[in-house]
Amino acid sequence: MKNVFRIIVIGFAAGLIGAFVIYKYKIEPALAALEKPALELTNASSHSSPLERSQEEVPSFSNHNTTTLNLAPVDFSEAATKAIPSVVYINSISKGVATSWDWFFGGTSSQTQVSSGSGVIFTSDGYIVTNNHVVASAEKIEVIYNKRNYEAELIGTDPSTDLAVLKINEKNLQAITLGNAKNVQVGEWVIAVGNPFSLSSTVTAGIVSAKGRRIGILEDKFPIESFIQTDAAINPGNSGGALVNKAGELVGINTAILSRTGSYTGYAFAVPVDIAKKVVDDLIKYGIVQKALMGGTVIDYDYATAKKYDLDTEVKQFNGVVLEKMEREGPAASAGLKPGDIISKINGVDINSKSAFEEALAYLYPGDKITVTYLRNKKTETANITLVNKNGGTEVIKRKIFISTSLGASLEAGDYGVKVFKLKPNGLLDQIGLSENFTIYSINRQRIESPEEVIEFFEKFKGEGYLYGLNSSKQQLQLRFRLK
Repeated sequence: MKNVFRIIVIGFAAGLIGAFVIYKYKIEPALAALEKPALELTNASSHSSPLERSQEEVPSFSNHNTTTLNLAPVDFSEAATKAIPSVVYINSISKGVATSWDWFFGGTSSQTQVSSGSGVIFTSDGYIVTNNHVVASAEKIEVIYNKRNYEAELIGTDPSTDLAVLKINEKNLQAITLGNAKNVQVGEWVIAVGNPFSLSSTVTAGIVSAKGRRIGILEDKFPIESFIQTDAAINPGNSGGALVNKAGELVGINTAILSRTGSYTGYAFAVPVDIAKKVVDDLIKYGIVQKALMGGTVIDYDYATAKKYDLDTEVKQFNGVVLEKMEREGPAASAGLKPGDIISKINGVDINSKSAFEEALAYLYPGDKITVTYLRNKKTETANITLVNKNGGTEVIKRKIFISTSLGASLEAGDYGVKVFKLKPNGLLDQIGLSENFTIYSINRQRIESPEEVIEFFEKFKGEGYLYGLNSSKQQLQLRFRLK
């Protein structure tokens, strides 16, 4: 019995001694090593400890082989602080459009309609850029800035880019800092500043999700669509507001959303600031944007287009755009180009989409010369082309406004008729029922193309007649009148 007890005591003592030795020389050094900062482990000297050597047997985590990502927190406060003071609130005021109910009760609608949007201060002396669709129906434009209301003058519009320029009588405004849209990268952070749902100075953030996007929303003779696409939340009222980068620099004018509900669903589009800058400069200087044309239209080059025009469909990449239609005596035809030619470069810059083609020409003026690189029958060729204006000439076109005291209005020729604006109360055109920004297509079934025709007709005509045209809300109307 004593021997058994002795054996138990000796075994217990041996166990304690063994446990102490293992802890002292194995576990304690290992725990001490694990408590050291990771940086020290990865920057160990050549005299490695057993623990460090065991790590070398697995894939190394040394800073020589990998990069530690120190992601800075995303903060847009500086960009917002710079941009917010340069974004204004715009009210577009117009008269209500007469309805069948008004006719039935023997009257016309007198209800004033007000829609809101945004604008960006481009110059410190009061020039503001916004969207054309924000002010297209306006008979009066009001700018709200710094808790003050200003009546704005419409300097000019450009339906082809959906931009317009306003002017308020104020100085020392905080003009926005202009960035460069060409330097904007897909995936880059941007913020949208505007007045959605009448909520002034609202800021939303997102990334640039695409560039050079064409969505087919501009209903103009020479549309230019090369939008910056973003997922920053943009809603009704944001139109005409600023899209800025993290430095607070303007990179785009917020213009459109792609939505089935009318509100933001993840896709929004902005006109690149580079295009907007030329539009603003042209409208201020000439009253009209200078369009540089080469006498032909293009379509995107893809498999279907190649098959349609009997082009090579076995190419690795469909680079370029296909010349689809041409004017017989236009610059492109004169330079030897033909339908089916694949335009790959303009002035050495790659052109791989219709939007890129339109944007390349958007920066140029009538009379500018360009070098076009194109592919025909698998052979690369070049052509030198002199660009022209919409009338086929190379001169700059200036806005011509006719002021008629007898009619009590200002008139100007457009692509589809004659626009009347700045109507004087109780003037002749006001008395017969024309509204502000009405475009006259025809009078007594005679097509109208110039302001002189309108002035001459109304100064001489007596009796009953009617005119046909488009009001500021894009409604086609026929108006009967009687002149004594």
